[in-house]
Amino acid sequence: MTALMTAELAWYATGRFYRANDGSLADYGYFLHLPFADAPLFDGKPSETSAHFTFAATPFKADGIDNGALSLGLDPVGQFSLYLQRRPGATFADPASFAQGECIATFRRTSLVVGTTVAASLTSASGAILGTNVFSARLIASNPFEFAGKLYDLAQTVGMGITQFGTAATTPVAPPPPGYDLVLPFTGSAIALGRAG
Repeated sequence: MTALMTAELAWYATGRFYRANDGSLADYGYFLHLPFADAPLFDGKPSETSAHFTFAATPFKADGIDNGALSLGLDPVGQFSLYLQRRPGATFADPASFAQGECIATFRRTSLVVGTTVAASLTSASGAILGTNVFSARLIASNPFEFAGKLYDLAQTVGMGITQFGTAATTPVAPPPPGYDLVLPFTGSAIALGRAG
């Protein structure tokens, strides 16, 4: 297993932000690339339903600030986990399905996350083209696992954690699943923090 160098690409992910009826937010999705040489990421044509590696965030409440045509979403420090689904079956119709299988790692964001949209936000997703955000997250738990005949461990590849750059659409996915009133698709790319020292 090869360790990534600091700032080397760690993953590509895609998923959706969900706002629950109580106002809490969370994101769920799957990986298009991971630093696992030779590990099959999909069981068939790439999609959420065939993805072996998924992620799910712990729900949180966010604040916001408006600055002219910019709307800034302020997400607190929080956690998200990665899962190995040996039998894929996640679906965007059921966000909890992305938190199935074996938890292989958990990350904690190191600070407030500021998401920016032009003329719209998660509370008003009209009139904007896209939104962006950047955050760093420390790896707080990693569970080695065997898959497709090899042993993998995120702690050995990404080191201390990742920095992710995200882009989100501002056109909601309709209809949202029961219990949610807004769903927005996004993609993210992350680089490795590497090892301390």
